Amino acid sequence: MFYTDENLALFVDGPNFYSTARALNFDVDYKRLLEAFQAKGRLLRASYFTPLADTDDHVAIKPLVDWMQYNGWNVVTKPAKVYEAEDGRKRTKGNTDMELAVEMMKLAPSIAHAVLFTGNRDFTPLVGFLQERGTRVTVVSSIRTQPQMISDDLRRAADAFVELETLRDAISRTARHGVAA
Repeated sequence: MFYTDENLALFVDGPNFYSTARALNFDVDYKRLLEAFQAKGRLLRASYFTPLADTDDHVAIKPLVDWMQYNGWNVVTKPAKVYEAEDGRKRTKGNTDMELAVEMMKLAPSIAHAVLFTGNRDFTPLVGFLQERGTRVTVVSSIRTQPQMISDDLRRAADAFVELETLRDAISRTARHGVAA
């Protein structure tokens, strides 16, 4: 539940959130996501966390990150490491979990409600930490994917769980007329 007079902040685990939306077969419109939550309360900050690497896989995210920085998002990036696996294929390793956790802990005294977009169970102790300090935590992820994208531990720890599928109409990117899909 959201209250329009409360301070809130969004924390998006970029890779996890992207994978969840893709598993549900939609693309997120980050402008619409920001607007949807601005209507729910006094949005103090919307933060997006993602590792970046100089690989073809990560080139597509750079324009998104650049757009977000100019359009109201606090974007936190960290270089990802590219290495060669035993099978000879290039792999990318990196996450921004620690940066997300630190940002949430720093903002906790200023917000009544944290909205965490991830299903990663590693954030379960962080949810408990915030709750002990009086911050409510809503987690946005999915149980409708196969396998489900949210860990049971994280879902149980959160004050509220929002199924990402229920936000589809409010935050999905709409098709542009005259553009091939």
